[in-house]
Amino acid sequence: MMARPADSSPEGGRASAGTSGPSRGAQGRGSHAGEASRAAAKGDGEGPARDAGEKKRPPWAVGTSARARLAAAAGAAGAGDAAGAGHVSSFRRRILPRSLLGVASLILAFAIGAGFSGVVLYSYYQYKLNQTDQRVNGLINGYKNQFANAEANLNAAVAAAKANIAAQLKTVQEQQASPSVLAALVKQVAPSLFFVHTLDANGQASVGSAFVISSNSSQSLLITSYTTVQAATHSPGPPVYVKQGRGGDVPVAVRAWDQQYDLALLVLPRGGLPKLVPAPTDPGPVPGDHLFAVSGLASAGAKVIQGTIDDVSADGLQVDVAIGSDFQGGPLVTQNGQLVAVSSRSYSPLGFTTDGAWFVPYVGAACNKVLSCPGGSLVGGH
Repeated sequence: MMARPADSSPEGGRASAGTSGPSRGAQGRGSHAGEASRAAAKGDGEGPARDAGEKKRPPWAVGTSARARLAAAAGAAGAGDAAGAGHVSSFRRRILPRSLLGVASLILAFAIGAGFSGVVLYSYYQYKLNQTDQRVNGLINGYKNQFANAEANLNAAVAAAKANIAAQLKTVQEQQASPSVLAALVKQVAPSLFFVHTLDANGQASVGSAFVISSNSSQSLLITSYTTVQAATHSPGPPVYVKQGRGGDVPVAVRAWDQQYDLALLVLPRGGLPKLVPAPTDPGPVPGDHLFAVSGLASAGAKVIQGTIDDVSADGLQVDVAIGSDFQGGPLVTQNGQLVAVSSRSYSPLGFTTDGAWFVPYVGAACNKVLSCPGGSLVGGH
């Protein structure tokens, strides 16, 4: 086995001296690393003679300068790590406590800070909660006040409406006869009322009403509608019958008639009957007055309907009374039962008729057409 020859190159000697000298390593890691770098650069920059000498070295003699460079780099890195570790350790010693009392003090400080923060946050929360409660309470109180005011206004409006309705109903009730008034009127005029029935020119039933205008001990004179007994004014004509209440039919004779005024006079062979009293002519009827049309077709002997005078003229009255077939020829009376006019469905002084409004002749027209009245008029009549 051969002995390893010593490295006789100047670079090798410098490298060994650089790596083994303790005094030079102590001067500073940075300068040592710089010298190692320069030595490596110088060794790398020699000419072809060096390359030829190295080729003759044995394998174990190659790389000595490289190992020197690696050792220098490792020393520089270790020095840098040691310097960084020393800096971190110094920072920790300044910040973190190194005793149990210091750690406890730090924890206490953190706890006090956390507690103070909690107090501040809770105070802020309570402040906002109080503000919200105040706003909600204000809204509730305002709503209650508005509701109370609205309810008071509504109650006042309801009371005013009720008062207005009551006033209007009072006016209507004053205009409309009460049931007791109607019952009294029926009782008053029923003894003078008759239901008339006969046949028309076509053999169909023709009906109406009649009332007593005059009566003596043996017979009574009745006023009715010419339209009802028109067929009986011709000869031969159908018989004419009257009945009162639930009584039987009684034949009557047609004595006189007037087609223009729709009036006819019947003679009833029965005396002692009460007659209707004509209303006074002064004051006379005026528009707006209430009249009652009376029909003899009723079990009680009479039935009435109420209406109003729409117009007044010398030829008669225009009324809004719903005059049916059984009402034609019957009397139009006041609430006191006084006779004013004769109900008619065909009287037309203007030459035409209208729906919903009827023209009726004054009862005084009977004196000029079908009756012979003392002084030319009915006593108290038109």
